[in-house]
Amino acid sequence: MTTDEALVKLGQSTGEAVADVLRMFCPGAVDVGHPVVVPTGSQPLSNIPVPAVAASVWYVHGVTGGNIFVMTRTGVQRLAAAMMGMNPDEVEPAEDLSELELSAAGEAMNQMMAAAAAATSTVLGEPVEIGPPETHFFTAASEPEEAYEPTPHMTSMPFTVLGESCTLVQLVPNAFIVRMTRALADMAAMAAGGPVQVTEGGIPAESLRTVPVRVWAELGRSRMPVGDAVSLPPGAVVDLDAAPDEPVQLYVNGRHLGSGRLILIDEEWAVRIDEIRPGGPVPIHGGGTD
Repeated sequence: MTTDEALVKLGQSTGEAVADVLRMFCPGAVDVGHPVVVPTGSQPLSNIPVPAVAASVWYVHGVTGGNIFVMTRTGVQRLAAAMMGMNPDEVEPAEDLSELELSAAGEAMNQMMAAAAAATSTVLGEPVEIGPPETHFFTAASEPEEAYEPTPHMTSMPFTVLGESCTLVQLVPNAFIVRMTRALADMAAMAAGGPVQVTEGGIPAESLRTVPVRVWAELGRSRMPVGDAVSLPPGAVVDLDAAPDEPVQLYVNGRHLGSGRLILIDEEWAVRIDEIRPGGPVPIHGGGTD
């Protein structure tokens, strides 16, 4: 697998993770484009429309790079309206963003950045640690170019959210490239039932199967305005969109694995798996189990 192929695969995985978060807030109003590899030395944010809001997270512990998600100011206002239970199509563009709009959109973008980092970790097959999210509000075209240092490898992925253009940029350091291409090759070989590969360090790729992953079950979901969610008192009852006898959904590191039924074993809840979704290996990265 070439470097560009690995970068595109990383972009696709990360982009879908971000899109899944956006679809929770505005179902049916998210379109995802195709990731492209940004030529070395280019500035991936040179053509974004302004005014815009950018959320970013950065890798820590000695490596550079990270993920940046950029939305237009109107896009932020529409997303905030959708999160607060209002009609985003009725939003009138304003010169300034209110504190409530910034807070709502900031929470959504923080979740997107966490999902992007988790997807990167999945592709690498090992944990990726990130620093606290940062948010910038750009009013001039030159500001995005000056805000971030380019890395040797970059991808750019276009989105349309509530009718507004958005961009996900990944800044990928050299340190990740070798690990990423090896992890993708090993995962592809395991999915195809091919022979076990061995890394240069003498570690069998099969050993990735022993890496712990985070597993959880979801009975249902609920949507409500941000204002209602933050004011829920202790003891409040939140209705879910599923009946008690419906299947619960199983997730592995944020990816939908299958469905099953809740059962009680020795006074502890468990899930009996009824169905496994076909297609692709289970995402792998370090973590615990829930």
